Amino acid sequence: MITAYAAKEPGGALEQYQIEVGELGAHDVEIDVEYCGICHSDISMIDNEWGFSQYPLVAGHEVVGRISKVGSHVKSVSEGQLVGLGWHSDYCQTCYSCNSGDENLCQQATPTILSHGGFADKVRANEKAVVALPDGVDAQAAGPLFCGGITVFNPLVQFDVKPTDKVAVIGIGGLGHLALQFLNAWGCEVTAFTSSESKSEEAKQLGAHHTLNSRDNSAIEAAANSFDFIISTVNVKLDWNLYLSTLKPKGRLHFVGATLEPLDLGAFGLIGGQKQVSGSPVGSPSTISQMLEFAVQHNIKPQIETFKMSDINAALDHLKSGKARYRIVLAKD
Repeated sequence: MITAYAAKEPGGALEQYQIEVGELGAHDVEIDVEYCGICHSDISMIDNEWGFSQYPLVAGHEVVGRISKVGSHVKSVSEGQLVGLGWHSDYCQTCYSCNSGDENLCQQATPTILSHGGFADKVRANEKAVVALPDGVDAQAAGPLFCGGITVFNPLVQFDVKPTDKVAVIGIGGLGHLALQFLNAWGCEVTAFTSSESKSEEAKQLGAHHTLNSRDNSAIEAAANSFDFIISTVNVKLDWNLYLSTLKPKGRLHFVGATLEPLDLGAFGLIGGQKQVSGSPVGSPSTISQMLEFAVQHNIKPQIETFKMSDINAALDHLKSGKARYRIVLAKD
């Protein structure tokens, strides 16, 4: 039996919910949840903003805990081991993406929050989706690395961002504050686009060498042809053509923030500078493992606020208020 906190309807408050579980699968593990981060994706699923939520819905996909049970054929992890679980709890393990190390692109992957997520005392997953925490990781703060952290780290690996690159981050929030840290440690010259002057000094403390006011079009225009790589972490519509103009020839505008409105981009701005626009989700288990090692080496941590698991509705309200700095983590009672 798993005790969880579930939404019974779109936008509903979370209530305690008992989940009957059968025998553990041969390749599955059961994790005693010690910490679970909350991100905006959880709210989107609870509110059915993406249109495929199923109720009762147990969200939570930034899990840290110890393995309490292993299936009969599990070989990669063992009971008592401290592990993390992110966006996916299983993969098809037969498609091209799975066979080429890009499990995160598997079209049949099982989202953790569709198979009963981490807002619970226990969670189950296939062993291939579980990643062991390296020595030196702060377990309490590690959960957000399995979503926010890997989301901004994955593009550095996938698109060969170089230490000599001049890069920029749009939005200094749950994703952006981690992107600044990773890009600075990667060796890049980092600029933060932020709409809040109050965040300017904080952005520099997090790793930005420069800041630009995203509400000052003249300042952005003056930055034309400046950046090799821009990563957008926001979920709102901006003047993307203006940001595209700040890229050098062959530069890349990359999206990890899930803006729901279509991108308004002029073709000539792309063609003339041979520029690129792309997006990416979370990373594969091997990339998550690489990210965790990199985070330990460079002392990269999400800034977190902690709530008890039983205070989950208050924690969700705090995140919705926009006042969280910058990630919220639930701790077991």
